[in-house]
Parts: sequence; C-alpha cells; structure tokens
Amino acid sequence: MEYGLIGEHLPHSFSKIIHEKLAPYSYELHELRPDEVDSFMRGKEFKGINVTIPYKQTVIPYLDEISDQARSIGAVNTVVNRNGRLCGYNTDYFGMKSLIERLGIDPAGKKVLILGTGGTSKTAFAVATDMGASEVYKVSRTGKEGVPTYEEAYERHTDAQIIINTTPCGMYPAIDDCPLDLSRFPDLCGVIDAIYNPLRTVLILEAQKRGIPAEGGLYMLVVQAVYAAELFADRKIESEKTDQVFKEILNSKRNIVLSGMSLAGKTTLGTLLAKKLDRVLEDTDQMIIRKEQRPITEIFATDGEKYFRDLETEMARTLAPQTGLVIATGGGAILRQENVDALKKNGCIIFLDRPFNQILPADDRPLANTKEKVAALLEKRYPIYKATCDESITNDLTPEEGIAKILAALQNV
Repeated sequence: MEYGLIGEHLPHSFSKIIHEKLAPYSYELHELRPDEVDSFMRGKEFKGINVTIPYKQTVIPYLDEISDQARSIGAVNTVVNRNGRLCGYNTDYFGMKSLIERLGIDPAGKKVLILGTGGTSKTAFAVATDMGASEVYKVSRTGKEGVPTYEEAYERHTDAQIIINTTPCGMYPAIDDCPLDLSRFPDLCGVIDAIYNPLRTVLILEAQKRGIPAEGGLYMLVVQAVYAAELFADRKIESEKTDQVFKEILNSKRNIVLSGMSLAGKTTLGTLLAKKLDRVLEDTDQMIIRKEQRPITEIFATDGEKYFRDLETEMARTLAPQTGLVIATGGGAILRQENVDALKKNGCIIFLDRPFNQILPADDRPLANTKEKVAALLEKRYPIYKATCDESITNDLTPEEGIAKILAALQNV
C-alpha cells in the first residue's frame, strides 16, 4: 500500500473516494486489528497514511517526528513516510475548524461540551480553545480521569452553548443511536457531529428540528483530506477544489427523496431523475406491493390503514442507511415523524407542490379515489409536507422542467 487509511472498522469510510478525487494516487482502506498495528507501523510499507478510530494515539510512539500541533493535541491522523522516517500530523484540526466556520457558529466566549475522550475529542478541544471558547469540557460514559459523565453533564452543564460529538454513537450501522438528549440544553446555538455516515445523525436532526445550526462531519472529512493530500503529494491544492469535491461527494451520497400527494408526479419525476443521474429509483408504494404480493387497495380493505402505515415505516427504515438513491414516497409517508427522520438521515426531502386542479383521483388510492377526498387530504397534509421538506418546488410544468427545478433546489440544501 502506498497511500491509504488505517483503522479497525472501515466499511463506512468515504476517504478512498475523496482522496482519489483530490490527487493522482491510488488510496486503499486497510483494516487493522489492535494486534496488527505494531507490525504495520514498524514495517513502514507505505508512503502516506491517514489514521482513524481507534489508532490516532496508538501510532504516536512509532513516529520519528511529530508536528508541534499534533504533539500539543496528543493525536495524529496523518503519517508521511519520508525516506524511512515517519512524520505525524493532525489535519483533523483544520477540518474541524473549517466545519465550525462553515456553520457560522463562533465559540468565542461560549461554553463548549465535547462528547468523547478519544483522538478526535482532543482535536475538538484544541480547536474550541484556540477559537476563544470560555469553557470547554469533555464528557464520557465512564467519567475516567475526572471527565464528567453524561449524567453529570445533565446536572452541571445544561448551559452549554455548543456541543461537539466525537464519539461513534449514531454512526453507521447503528444510525438510530443518539449520545444525549438535546432538550436538556436550552442555550444551544450550535451542534457539530464528526460522524459523516449517515450524513445527518439523530443528534443533528434533533438539533435542526429545534432550529439550532447543526452539521455532520462530511465537510470536516474533506478538508482534513485536502491537508493530508497536500502532505502526501507535497503540493498545494486550490481552495476551490475543496468545495468542488465536497459538493460532488455530498450529491453522490445524498438520497433525493420526493414527497407529496398521490399523483403529484413523484414516480414520473423520480423515474426520469434516476435515469438522468444514473441512480436507482425506490418507490415505497411499490416496495410494499412487492413485499405483500397484493395491491394497496387490498391491503387497506383487508388489514386497514395502520397496517399499511406500519409497512411504510418499515420501508423508510430499510432505505434510511442507503445512499445515492432517488426515493418516491407514498402520499402519507410524512405523517409519521419517524419516517421523516429515517429518510432525512441520508436524504434531502423535496416536496412536489402540485396545484389541486392537477391532482386527479385514483381508484388504486383508497384515501384519494374521489375529488372530495383529494381536497380533504390536501388541506390536512399540506402544512405537514411544507414542515417536513428540506425544499419544495411547484410541479405545474413539464417533467423536464420539474427535474430542472429539483436539481436547482438541491443546490440550496
């Protein structure tokens, strides 16, 4: 291996994709068990590596040189092999700082709570301190070394204004986990999560529901990779390249989720959009029909609406961890907040706002098979569509124009 990433579990990593967009080298994901790290580092059979959980501190004793910044932080995420001498750096610092700046939150004079005590927490502590935070506290489950536990944080630090999660809680595949209850922190003005898979963790979604500026770790990952690639290749990468790669990765991984009334155009636009972007289309109604081997009208008639809604929730949870899809939802999928949360973890919800006079009744839609039912449903659901979407478009033109509107809307999210 010439260039790559070492860590214990790497199936979720985007690093290979990012690095190979940044520089002309092959980049590998190399999983190591704890008992394999020693021989790997002593062997020095690489030109440059990134280091992730749980080895950002483990690699330090093997280094011949370490940057002052990495030394003061106590964690290394980038190692360059210079003629047999291993030199360690911390490019996570620049990634974390850039993410905070991008979100528009200023730690100066504020109380910051950092979740976790590993290598990334050390980086977050240094960034928050350097950006002028008045108080910075780490929080851990165990409370070792005098660090407050989560329960102690609920008792003594509910006045925290910024929370930074550096733990793997909420990371793929355990995407329904959340490290703490944000409702206990009324003064929050910003939440950062170093996790980038899923794109929006439960922690980030809960913050956004409360109107708190919040973002996951994808931008941090790209920025730290830029700094690492500069060290690997010994050349400067233009700042425009950072934003370009970030947008490319985000757009390739993010699901495009279409919501709206039945016959609002979700399947039509979804089919064309999937073809245009070379993506897979998943239609939650069709997923249910395939699973049940019977039409929706029969499901409603035999088992009732709740049974159907439970199936809809099952489909949303199935799709939640997947990336790069176009998803057409059933008209009532957004009625359950758990469905919305599941679809937003890796997706951007676009509401197709079709004028009432263009929404026709359909015999295969038990709740919308007459014009009167359509009108009643639209009146009830319209506020929910608007409240749960990330962006909306008025779908009153041709399918081609609708697709253009969707693609334009995605640039705003």
